[in-house]
Amino acid sequence: MMFHSRVAQTTILAGSALALMTATLGDHAHAEGKLDASYTISFARIRVGDIAATGVFGESEYAISARGRAGGIMKILVDGEASFATHGIIKDGYPVPTTFTSKIVSDAETSDVTMVLDEGSVKELAVAVPPKSDRVPVTQANRQGIVDPLTAMLFSAAAAGEGLSQDVCRHTLPIFDGQQRYDLKLAFKRMDKATAEKGYAGTVVVCSLRYEPIAGHSASNTLVKYVSEGREMEIALAPIAGTRWLAPFRLSIGSTLANLVIEANRFEANARAEAPFTNPKAQ
Repeated sequence: MMFHSRVAQTTILAGSALALMTATLGDHAHAEGKLDASYTISFARIRVGDIAATGVFGESEYAISARGRAGGIMKILVDGEASFATHGIIKDGYPVPTTFTSKIVSDAETSDVTMVLDEGSVKELAVAVPPKSDRVPVTQANRQGIVDPLTAMLFSAAAAGEGLSQDVCRHTLPIFDGQQRYDLKLAFKRMDKATAEKGYAGTVVVCSLRYEPIAGHSASNTLVKYVSEGREMEIALAPIAGTRWLAPFRLSIGSTLANLVIEANRFEANARAEAPFTNPKAQ
């Protein structure tokens, strides 16, 4: 779910399209857990896209990849396919990304991004398509103190102790996807119940969500305007069994005409996986 800034292209808007990077965490690394999830994207209750995501979480490292597509009546907002992948370390109980890749293919444009990060700052950045002249310039400061879109969707429950806590919603996520810098501001809304067709059934923490574009975006972009116009947005987070992490189960964006909803139909966690800890291979 992981949308890209064009709302996380989905994911959050979630985008999500497997560019999956080439890094191996070691044949003998012990994985704490693994999440296999798939999401449906619906607009006005009509299915307009899909997302598939995989996360592997170890004691000191993690890797997440996602791939998705959207179209149909959603074409006015977003159309095409996207893939994302990130790899990072666990530091003081929180995920810290070290590499991020993405590829987005649509009728409007195709873009490839590769980032190398160090302690929240971009050290290397390669973007296949240069930014358009109508976009707000990205400064060096915009590339510091950030996380990538996939890492931003991984929430630590370590401080919450046993059970779920509203504290996971008390965050402002400073996201940079290689082209656009934006904040996602969360606040606790309620506790709820959720059930996937396969996998998780139980309590979720629901946070309100506010998107604030900062740099790299075009003010005239349809999707940017759509999510910036004070719409009611919320994200529901579910625990990944056997780990300290929570991940998105549902994202909804309200509208007077129709709601945009991204919701898990599969959210399956395999705790204490013994398979080699590897990142998916970039494509």
